[in-house]
Amino acid sequence: MSSATLPQPLPLFPLRTVLFPGGVLPLKVFEARYVDMVSRCLREGLSFGVICLRQGGEVKAAAAEGVKLEEVGVLASLGEVNAEVPGILKLDCLGGERFKLIGPAWQQDDGLWTGRAEAVPADPSVLPPAANLGAVQALAQAIASLKAQGHVPFAEPYRLDDSAWVANRWSELLPITLSAKQQLMQLPDPVLRLQLVADYLLKKGLLKT
Repeated sequence: MSSATLPQPLPLFPLRTVLFPGGVLPLKVFEARYVDMVSRCLREGLSFGVICLRQGGEVKAAAAEGVKLEEVGVLASLGEVNAEVPGILKLDCLGGERFKLIGPAWQQDDGLWTGRAEAVPADPSVLPPAANLGAVQALAQAIASLKAQGHVPFAEPYRLDDSAWVANRWSELLPITLSAKQQLMQLPDPVLRLQLVADYLLKKGLLKT
């Protein structure tokens, strides 16, 4: 996706979470600004930007004071939208490509955060290096274990032959800080991202040397 195809300005959803490309993000939307945003995205076939709050909470993001956003986020496309409860939308979103804000974000009159953004090049498809096959196998085992418990955390297809996909899924699972997740997400080298994840797993004794 080129910057020219991004909505300008890009509607933003600030959250205390980091969305990764290929990641699944369930959302519950009830504020008017986000209900209107979702309605527009559905109507016009648009994506919106999920961006991590560096400072401030999700409630405080209703006002600009004390809120700081990260510069790099991930586009979210809408999957299933459930409106069973009046006034509340339940969304299943899928992470797409990354974007980078061009200049500071701002709020519209209705409180919705927006910003001008440019696309960040997608990760190249690279086979996991032999040295990191342990992390690949451990992720496959984790997926099998979670599915056996009735929990499916990742969207198919499972791309265990892709360094970025494996690194991103591990980054979602690991109990690391938001700042660390953000740094991993925006790292341009997927092989290095996978290596950092594998190093963490080794350090915590989750992989055999």
